[in-house]
Amino acid sequence: MNSRVTCIYQALPYTFRCLGASLWGYHLRMLRYGPETERLVAEALEREFWDASQWKAWRDEKLPDFLEDAARKVPYYRAMWESRRKQGDLSDWRDLQNWPTLSKEEVRSNPQAFLRESGRRETLYLESTGGTTGTPLKLWQSRDTLREWYALFEARWRRWYGVSRHDRWAIIGAQKIVGPAARKPPFWVWNAGSNQLYISCYHLFPEFIPECLEAVRKCRAVYLLGYTSALHFLACEILERNLTVPPLKVVITNAEPVSPSQKAAMEKAFRCPVRETYGMSEMGAAAGECEKGVLHLWPETGYLEVLEQGVHVPAGQIGELITTGFIHRDMPLIRYETGDRLSLAPEDAPPCACGRKLPAIRAFDGRKHDVLSLRDGRKVWYFNPVFSGLPVRESQIVQEKLDVFSVVMNCSRPLSAEEEQAVIQRMKNLTGPALIQIQYSRLIPRGSNGKFRAVISRMSKDEAPSDKL
Repeated sequence: MNSRVTCIYQALPYTFRCLGASLWGYHLRMLRYGPETERLVAEALEREFWDASQWKAWRDEKLPDFLEDAARKVPYYRAMWESRRKQGDLSDWRDLQNWPTLSKEEVRSNPQAFLRESGRRETLYLESTGGTTGTPLKLWQSRDTLREWYALFEARWRRWYGVSRHDRWAIIGAQKIVGPAARKPPFWVWNAGSNQLYISCYHLFPEFIPECLEAVRKCRAVYLLGYTSALHFLACEILERNLTVPPLKVVITNAEPVSPSQKAAMEKAFRCPVRETYGMSEMGAAAGECEKGVLHLWPETGYLEVLEQGVHVPAGQIGELITTGFIHRDMPLIRYETGDRLSLAPEDAPPCACGRKLPAIRAFDGRKHDVLSLRDGRKVWYFNPVFSGLPVRESQIVQEKLDVFSVVMNCSRPLSAEEEQAVIQRMKNLTGPALIQIQYSRLIPRGSNGKFRAVISRMSKDEAPSDKL
């Protein structure tokens, strides 16, 4: 939704907001699921027992044709190979190792150049995502692509955990379902089209946590999904205040890694299993945690490489995840730098006790950031909407003091006074009254893992009960 439509929606009475959310939910359901969904789910579940040689044969057959199609029919890649040919480079484009890695900035600066020339551009659906840099990235997807992607979710996020898309569920997410100044519940809407209670992650006020839990109970949600930070904050409130929780089959985390202490706290609070997941809007990689606590990758999503300074690292060692996505054929991203760091289990590792033969992530070291504490008791960690529509390559939010925030930006051009004011106002919409300081940087400092942190808290322990979750 654009900003005008969002403001109108947020001003509606609760019943009409639920109606609007439900209509959108029915629209999404028609996009994501169809008569082929159950067949796709069954096929995905069957492939879980393929061994490494079967996956290799499948990939080796698929990858060369996929690369040739992209080199011929995707404007960005075609121009790249034409330039290389003029320079005398005769390397085979059907060999993945002859392709350079692709940065997020290259995709962000000209996303339409990555669309496959298929004559179906008008049928593609646009999605924007902030990702780990905090800056929006535009992605186009076809209905076929979406249905294949969501069938994998249904198989390996829901069916593994004994639930399905037909069950009622609750999610803590970042959609703007209520106005930024809202300070009284409801901070949620019922989306009948998706059987979903949508809860705003921006409005988890401690004093209204009981009402939030009651809303989950009243909608008869079978499971709860959300950002790890949000779920852990909710779990801490439940444990500290001995709050009653609704009965749930499973709690599913997304977007952020889960530490052992976070998982223990959430399982104690929610009194059910907590399962970690990994995915990306670019559709290059995804994983789900099985009942034995192993995070299994989904090979159908694409060819995965783990590199350190451009060199492949052995299984078991940490490196940056590079993906060549097979599902997203309408906008193929080849050797895409995800910004996430992980290590893979060796192919000859002992099989998982769950019985599935899917490859596994041994360790994950990405998407970590601080959680900021606000004066009204809320915890905030998601700031992507602050930079929507602006020429911001990378961004970083730093909490200097309780009511003092620095916004550090790497921009493709200087922002106008009006754009700077928009950043300040959007920040205040999330934080409440505060001093917002804007800074510009040609390169936001990286940590030891090569990534910068999108959200940082520099407050002392005396200034807030807890500056991290």
